[in-house]
Order: sequence, then structure tokens, then C-alpha cells
Amino acid sequence: MIPLEQHPLFPLEIAEKPLTVGEMVVADYRKADVFRKYGLDYCCGGKKPLEEICRKKGLDLQTIQNELDQLDLLPSNPQQDFGHWPLDRLSEYIVERHHRYVEDSLPILYELTNKVARVHGERHPELIKIAQLFNAVAQELQMHMLKEERILFPYIQQMAIAHQNGKTIPTPVFGSIENPIQMMEAEHESAGSSLEMIRQLSSDYTPPIDACTSYRVLFAKLNEFEQDLHQHVHLENNLLFPKAIAMEKGKFAA
Repeated sequence: MIPLEQHPLFPLEIAEKPLTVGEMVVADYRKADVFRKYGLDYCCGGKKPLEEICRKKGLDLQTIQNELDQLDLLPSNPQQDFGHWPLDRLSEYIVERHHRYVEDSLPILYELTNKVARVHGERHPELIKIAQLFNAVAQELQMHMLKEERILFPYIQQMAIAHQNGKTIPTPVFGSIENPIQMMEAEHESAGSSLEMIRQLSSDYTPPIDACTSYRVLFAKLNEFEQDLHQHVHLENNLLFPKAIAMEKGKFAA
């Protein structure tokens, strides 16, 4: 694991202020598992310190900090060191691993949310709201990923390759790369908020006693979907996007 003061995304003055949960996961991705365990958002809401998030959620900071500290005593897995991946490789990984997962999952979840809401919605009206929220998220994510794959990611890859070869970085049609990134981050926050509402409506994806098999599969799949989205958004918000912005400004080597 890299000392934070040597991490390419963190300036030396980072030690003077508390790390955000997103920065903690950038430095050691294993800590994402601890945050998931306690329902802490390290991606869309990952720009806040752990202490502040624990205070708002009524969680015991020391308990969580102890678990995070235990990870520091274990050797890290170099395969998860996404922070040192070149931007072209990282963007390709996001598409192949996370975009494809979303594309494969949306039809299944669309069918399940609407089926379960139709069959059980009278006794469990929260299912109707869950179906409405997920349908909106599905439409938003489809357009979101299309914009990334056709516009933003190709430019990031072009920029990274030019930088690696010592060539001039081309000027994008959208001006600064910060413009589409701000839009993507806003859409991430919207999707994350909707899934947080789904989690609350489903009581942390806990099916009731009278739940049928489809009902239980739906909640398990929604839980899996949200966890994947957290990792997906983390790689973009906390790694790919800030590194791309820094590269555009000449402050980072791919």
C-alpha cells in the first residue's frame, strides 16, 4: 500500500485535513468493504470525512475506524491498485466490467421490479415506488453510459495516449474536460440518491416473511446492483475523473 503523501492524487497538504471516505478507498480499495458493511456511501457521497458521515448516521466512529485500521496491518492486493492504472486502461475496465454489468442487469431488474410490484404491490405498496424509482434509474443510466462511451471516455483515452507519447493533448469540442465530468458526477449523485431511497423502502433489501421467490431474488439482485454501482462510481468520481482533470492541466502523468 502506498503512503498517502506519495499517492499521485493526493498533495502533501492532504495530511493537514481529514481524508474523505472516497480518498480512503482510493488509497486502499479494501476499505470499501467496511464502508459497505455499515451502509456508508464512498462514491456519490464520498467527498465527506468519515467522522461527519458517522455523526449524521448515528454510527460509532471508533468501531468503524478499528476495522479500517486492521486492514492497514494486512498486505494489500496489487490487482486492486486502480490508482496506478493508466487512464486508457482504467476507462476500458470501467466499460467492460461495470457498464456491461449494468446493461446485462437492467432487463432482469426491470422485469422483476414490475412483476413483483404488480403481484405484491397491494399488500406492500412500497414495491410500487421501488419499481418507479428503478425504472427512472435504468433510463438515466442507459443515457449516462452512452455519453461516457461515445464522448467522454474516448477523449480521455485519446488524451492519455497523447500524453504517454509526449504529444500535444487535443482540445475537446466541449472545452474543458471538467464540463462533461460535472454533468456525469451530477448524474451519479442522482442515481445514487434513488438507490438509497430504494434501500430505505426495502428495509436494507430485507424481504418480508410472505415474500415469494421472485420477491427475494429481486431484493438480492437490487443489493448486488447497488454495490456494483458504488464501485463503478468510485472508480470514476474518485480516480478517473480527477486524474483526467489533472492531466488536462498538466499536473499528472498517465
